[in-house]
Amino acid sequence: MRLQEKLTLYNAATKIALIFILGTIILFSLEKISINHLDNRLSKKETKLIRNLNDSEVDSLLNAEQTFTDYNILKDEFIVLTLIPKQKKLDTTEKFSTGDREIMGDIEAYRILTKQFEYKNKYYQLELGTTAAGAISIKKSLGIYMFIVLMVSLSITLVTDYAFTRFLLKPFYKILDQKINKVNDPITFDYSKIPTNTTDFVLLDDSINGLMRKITDLFLLEKQFIANVSHELLTPISILNGRLENILASETLAVEHEEKIMASLKTLSRLKSIINSLLLISKVENEQYVKKDQIVIRQELEDIYEDLTERISDKRITYENQTQEDFIFLGNQPLIHTLLINIINNAIKYSKNAGKIVISDQLTEVAYTLSITDNGIGMENEIVKKAFHRFERENNEEVSGLGLGLAICNSIAKFHHISLDISSKKNEGTKVSITFPLEKQL
Repeated sequence: MRLQEKLTLYNAATKIALIFILGTIILFSLEKISINHLDNRLSKKETKLIRNLNDSEVDSLLNAEQTFTDYNILKDEFIVLTLIPKQKKLDTTEKFSTGDREIMGDIEAYRILTKQFEYKNKYYQLELGTTAAGAISIKKSLGIYMFIVLMVSLSITLVTDYAFTRFLLKPFYKILDQKINKVNDPITFDYSKIPTNTTDFVLLDDSINGLMRKITDLFLLEKQFIANVSHELLTPISILNGRLENILASETLAVEHEEKIMASLKTLSRLKSIINSLLLISKVENEQYVKKDQIVIRQELEDIYEDLTERISDKRITYENQTQEDFIFLGNQPLIHTLLINIINNAIKYSKNAGKIVISDQLTEVAYTLSITDNGIGMENEIVKKAFHRFERENNEEVSGLGLGLAICNSIAKFHHISLDISSKKNEGTKVSITFPLEKQL
C-alpha cells in the first residue's frame, strides 16, 4: 500500500474514532442533562404541591387513582397520592426512578419522583411522574444524526485527505520518477531541484543529487579506465603476436615448440577479442558513435544469414525468417548489425544439431518487436537474470565464448533506446525479443 493511501486511511480512522468518542460522550451527557432537567422539574413541582396542599386537594387525590391537571391532556404528567401507615421514622428523601406506567390504557415511560411526607398528623406517599419519551426521542434522533454526520464526515475526510496527501506527496513521487525511475545512465542525470517547500523532500532531493554525483564520477572513472587499459594493452599484444608469428615461420622450429606457440597465439587472439569487446562497450557507453543511418531490419537479417549460412548448415539447423514488416530504423548501422548478429550467433551456438531457429516480428501502434527463438539447450532462471552482465554465460564446456556478447548487445540497445528481453527454459530453448521504439522509425 502506498504512503498516500496509508496516510488517508490513518487520518480517516483517527477522525472516525474521535467522532465516535465525542458522539458517545454527547449522547451520554444529553441523557444525563435531560434526566437532571426532569428531576428538577419534578422536585420543584413536588415542593410547590406540598406547600399549597389543602384538605380538598388531599381528598380529591386520594379518591382518584391517577389524576391529570387540565393542561396535561396528552398524559405528559401524573400525580398519585397514597395514604401510608405511620412509621417510626418517616423517609422524607426524594427518590427518582424511571419506569413504565399505564395511564388510561396507554403505557408510557415516565420519570417518577417518590416522596413521603406528613400532613395533619397523617403519613402520605406522593408520586409525581413526567413523561421521559421526549428525552428518549431526542436521544434516538441525536443518535441517528450522529451516524449521518459520521458517514458524511468519513466521506469528506477520505476525499479531502486523499487530495491533500496527493498534493503533499507530489514532490516525493516526482523525485522518485525523475531522479530514480527514469535514470538509465548516470551521465544524463538531471540535477535540477524539484520545487517543494517541504524540508524533508528538499533533503531527499539534495541527498539523491549528491549520491548521483559520486556515482557519475565513479562511472566515468571506470569507463575511462577500461578504455585506457584496453587501448594500451592492444599494442603489446600486437607486438607479441607478430614476434610469435615470426618464430612460427622459422623452418628450424621443433614440433613441440610449434604447438606451444600456436597455443600462445590462440590465447593472445582470445585476449585481443576480449579487449576489443571491452573497447566497443566503452565507446558505445561513452556515445562515441552517431545515429544517422537508415537501417532496414529485413535487409540486415538477410545479410546476417548469408554470413552465417555455413555455420547453420554445419549444425543442420532449420532457419526460418518469418518477418513481414519493412521496418526502417534510424541509428548506427554497424552497431545494430553487431547487435543482431550476436543474438542470432548465440541462437546458433546454443542450438542442438538439427535444431530450429525462427525469426518473427510484430508491429503495433507503439513499437516494432523482433523475436529470435531457438529450441536449444536453454538457460536456468539465475543465468537469465544475469545474462547481460559482463563475463556471464551458460556453463557449458561444449560451447566456447567470452561472456561479452550479450553485454555488448545490452550497451548497443541502451544507446539506441531499444528494449531487450530474454525468456528461456532449460533444455527447451530461448527467446530474445528486441523492441524498437516507433519514434525512431522512418
